[in-house]
Amino acid sequence: MAVVVRAGAAPLCWFGVCAAGIGALVPGWTGRRIGVLAGAALFLVTAAVVALVRRGRYTALARGAVRAGRYDVLQDRAVTVRAWRRGHRWWLLLAFAAALGSSLAVPAAGGMLLAGAGTGLRLKAAWLGRRERAGDALLWVCVDWLDTRGGSPAGKAVKGLRGTGIAAGDAAPGGARRRTAELV
Repeated sequence: MAVVVRAGAAPLCWFGVCAAGIGALVPGWTGRRIGVLAGAALFLVTAAVVALVRRGRYTALARGAVRAGRYDVLQDRAVTVRAWRRGHRWWLLLAFAAALGSSLAVPAAGGMLLAGAGTGLRLKAAWLGRRERAGDALLWVCVDWLDTRGGSPAGKAVKGLRGTGIAAGDAAPGGARRRTAELV
């Protein structure tokens, strides 16, 4: 579940940083100082809102998680991330274009808003990772319940979650890539 949440974090952060950097080069209608200060406020508010929204739904789904059965299809982390990013690529590009366009009025603010959304998703994935570690189980959304374009892991179509041990799959708690330590 945290993998789907975390899948959008990196593109939003990078597009946001690029849009803010390019937007800071343009003086805009309000001026750079006001644009950067407004962008910083938008970054903080957006990160907090994205990190905190729908926590009740995530908690309820995690509380009702059942052990994954033999016939449950659980996707690899890379497949899930790729599917989410392919399904949302046009929305990401449209958001990047809108952030660049908003720099004509308020420099860097739109890019910092995008970066705040990506940071909020990363914070939400970290919160989910702490819940997974505390419950000693990775939480999975059934592939059938996710939209073909990589839908929401807490959307209406999701009826419940499946749980496996912490060592299952190629994702660590929180949706990060599992690191394998080799003995020398």
